[in-house]
Amino acid sequence: MVEPVILTSAYILDLIIGDPRWLPHPVRFIGLAIERMERVLRKTEGRRQNTEHRTQNTEHRLKDKFMGILLVIIIVGSTYGLFYLLSSLLLGPNLPKPFSYLALLFVVYLASTTIATRDLIKSGRAVIDSLNTGNEEEAKNKLSMIVGRDTKQLDDKGILKATIETLSENASDGIIAPMFYFAIGGLPLAMAYKAINTLDSMVGYRNERYINFGWASAKLDDIANYIPARITGMLIVIATFIITIFKYPENASRITHHALRITLRDGRKHLSPNSGIPEAAMAGALGVRLGGPSMYSGVLVEKPYIGEEKSEVRSQKSEVKEQVYLNASGNAISIIKLTSLLGFGLALILLYLRTAI
Repeated sequence: MVEPVILTSAYILDLIIGDPRWLPHPVRFIGLAIERMERVLRKTEGRRQNTEHRTQNTEHRLKDKFMGILLVIIIVGSTYGLFYLLSSLLLGPNLPKPFSYLALLFVVYLASTTIATRDLIKSGRAVIDSLNTGNEEEAKNKLSMIVGRDTKQLDDKGILKATIETLSENASDGIIAPMFYFAIGGLPLAMAYKAINTLDSMVGYRNERYINFGWASAKLDDIANYIPARITGMLIVIATFIITIFKYPENASRITHHALRITLRDGRKHLSPNSGIPEAAMAGALGVRLGGPSMYSGVLVEKPYIGEEKSEVRSQKSEVKEQVYLNASGNAISIIKLTSLLGFGLALILLYLRTAI
């Protein structure tokens, strides 16, 4: 029954220290492995740059997809295998007592690197605090570190919408999903999930270079996040009910029902099969509208709208709306905190059920 101790300690450790840059992080090594393996599989720089011809040629498209599948198998398989062997060695019964305690601490640290509650909340809060102090340029710079869209042209409302969206989406990718996979498969599966997530963030793009080579990475990420995203959406709804029952007990039922309704109505509108679920839950919980057209690397992407603004907000001036979204983003932080805690509790239950069977 050492895994519940590891998960609990890892969760607490993440809340205390997050992911300090001075500590070695497994995801950085996974990222380096992806870069080097991509170079090996693509073979030459010339062939990598000749992407336009490759995307138009059927043989090259199939070859790129095959190489992308190989990349996924190598990275995810080796990550799982490495951490399976490491866990077996460090948590094995043959280690002397003093070394076994040090080994347990090391495994706790490794498990904590898969969870990102502290860093997610810290990064979201940094953007909000910058806007609170009237420093819009600083807010844009901080937002650009946590989102893929262009931030230079965003107004205050756009900055806050993007912050709420990334808080919601990353609650699944960075908090709930890693704990879910730890609960059902221990450290090796949690690390394999991080490898899948890293592959998607590095090669899972629909541009000329990666549309074929990154196809397998993007599809596997969609599959891996399917259940966690839906769990996250439901946990956001539950967190909304718990928070509102204490702050606005007379409105708790209405707000929670609205969050659930928007989740079911708009969760599948998103371009991603998973990101829309937690975003819709959050939009419904806060009474705001997310999504809409966004710029990515200078290209306008027509994203569908998710959620709807409260009727009393829609008729207000832009300055009033910006204040509403500023308050909503602060409430989103509170919801993410409680969602994280609920996810941790759910992971412990799943872990108990797995070990009890």
